[in-house]
Amino acid sequence: MQQSQNWLTVYLIPVLLGLIIALLIILIKPDWFPQIRPTLQYATNLAPTSVIPAPHTTDRTGPVSYSGAVKIAAPAVVNVFTQRIIKQQQHPLLNNSFLRRFFDTEPTERMQSSLGSGVIMNPDGYILTNHHVIEGASEIKISMHDGREIPATLIGSDAEVDLAVLKINLSDLPYIRIAEQAPLSIGDVVLAIGNPFGVGQTVTMGIVSAMGRNQLGLNTYEDYIQTDAAINPGNSGGALINPFGELVGINSAIYSKSGGSQGIGFAIPANSAAQVLADITQFGQTIRGWMGIEVQEASPALLTSLELPTALEGLIVTGLALNGPAQQSGLMIGDIITSLNDLPSENAKSAMNQIAALRPGENISIEFIRSGRLQSTVAIAGKREKPSK
Repeated sequence: MQQSQNWLTVYLIPVLLGLIIALLIILIKPDWFPQIRPTLQYATNLAPTSVIPAPHTTDRTGPVSYSGAVKIAAPAVVNVFTQRIIKQQQHPLLNNSFLRRFFDTEPTERMQSSLGSGVIMNPDGYILTNHHVIEGASEIKISMHDGREIPATLIGSDAEVDLAVLKINLSDLPYIRIAEQAPLSIGDVVLAIGNPFGVGQTVTMGIVSAMGRNQLGLNTYEDYIQTDAAINPGNSGGALINPFGELVGINSAIYSKSGGSQGIGFAIPANSAAQVLADITQFGQTIRGWMGIEVQEASPALLTSLELPTALEGLIVTGLALNGPAQQSGLMIGDIITSLNDLPSENAKSAMNQIAALRPGENISIEFIRSGRLQSTVAIAGKREKPSK
């Protein structure tokens, strides 16, 4: 019995202690024994696969950086500097030459400088900018992206959409391309390039906030892209581009109570601007369709006053030009237009833009309600005459 106890003390207890110590070491320091580290697997029947580390890449396009788009578009965006003569008001008594001899009168005219931006649209040197940037200018100068400065000639302007076309004489000009693939959608990323406050060419980023803004009271024809990309004074006439460096709009206006960007900027769609460019360079003015019609949106209050059902929707004809296209098509005052070329007519501004986009001689199908009956007709668009100043 004594021998048995000695054997336990001498051999078994040290072995047990050693196993316990080894187990504690494995639990506390498992990284000392990588060959016995447990593997983790998904609870599926798939065979375990080795983990391959992601390759290192220096590609920084897409959501990481838009530098590629800026490099493509920025050289085609220019600064527009103008000077105009401002006539100062003087007291009416000073119009009398006799009284004027007794006073030190200052000159009644002074030069005022202003700045904006522009976009080179083709290698021939035609530049799009805003009408309000060059309105009344006696001198226009262009500052290129590479630092060159050159005088510009005003080819023509269209105050009704706030666009103007300039021309410079330089060779090897960079120019921008118009986006022609997928249409612009709300939420798309856009970049604004221009010369805000005269600090130099600047790029800001945002998204398309809305499309087709047309009741802002800025111009006769409005079909604006709204964006939250920062647009400030001096950005007018600059480029709104997509992440591929293609032109989607001409920056034109901002909504601001402070004079600076408040996240609500407006740009003229590039396709509309390009049509104005083509018309002005070819005809000297913008060519627009005309129907000789005045309409008003069919609100419940207006329908009630005309003793018409308030459930009707459309545009009420309130005026017709004598022998104009609309009258010749058979339309009458009081008709309610429900669609133009199969597009619903619910907004007077949108309908006016739709008619203006027609070329003279094109047909436009009209659906309307008269005496409770749906009818249709076809009008031939005329040419809208340029409004007198």
